Amino acid sequence: MELSQHSLHFTAETSSNGVLVRDFAVGEVTGALWSPAAAASVRAPLVLMGHGGGNHSKAPAMAGRAERLVNGGGFHVATIDAPGHGDRPRTPHDEREIALMQRKMAAGEPVGEIVVRYNAHLAERAVPEWLATLDALQELPEIGAGGPVGYYGLNMGTAIGVPLTAAEPRITAAVLGLFWYDESLAESARRITVPIEFALQWDDEHIPRPTGLALFDAFASKEKSLHVNSGGHKELPRFEADSAVRFFARHLTVNGLTV
Repeated sequence: MELSQHSLHFTAETSSNGVLVRDFAVGEVTGALWSPAAAASVRAPLVLMGHGGGNHSKAPAMAGRAERLVNGGGFHVATIDAPGHGDRPRTPHDEREIALMQRKMAAGEPVGEIVVRYNAHLAERAVPEWLATLDALQELPEIGAGGPVGYYGLNMGTAIGVPLTAAEPRITAAVLGLFWYDESLAESARRITVPIEFALQWDDEHIPRPTGLALFDAFASKEKSLHVNSGGHKELPRFEADSAVRFFARHLTVNGLTV
């Protein structure tokens, strides 16, 4: 059965810090939906959030950003496990690429070429999954088919989010960053015209500064903001998550109301 034919099924539910978290599945794709606990059934904008490489849909960083978006902006936030991540099985191709990446990292060799190649492969698989998941999410009354949608993803979340945003007109604003320039990815970026906020670490030990700047420059958006902070790849300041909340509040709501 095609993934697009599957509906969304909730499989577990927890609540804390004013946030309701509902695990779900769309076919074999697993994910989670964060909503305001006091108003989980109230219509609100949806933010899709992609995780980084080696992580999963409910990793601590993902949960922290989701809680900020829910409590700070009143949004619904959906995440899914990328192929080969979380509890989803890896293919032999996944295993080969990951093993090669780990060997090079252990030897202190650059891994950018492998990361770009492997993440492009993951994006080919993940973008259709996101599209089917969005279809299923919009069948929920608290989200609906006509509500605004944003996308938030860093690292591998950008490698998947750029082609996803380019392909999906329902996404009207995106927060991205911390990724390399690649001509294929840049080709997708040139098709994106929605508002963009892009994060870049000035001293990133993995992503050469010119390549991060070149990817930002490739977006065709008339409104795009570059957020540059000092520090290494894993030192993105926590306040950038608060900036993302304000960004989505500007572009997915008007005076606090759904647009």
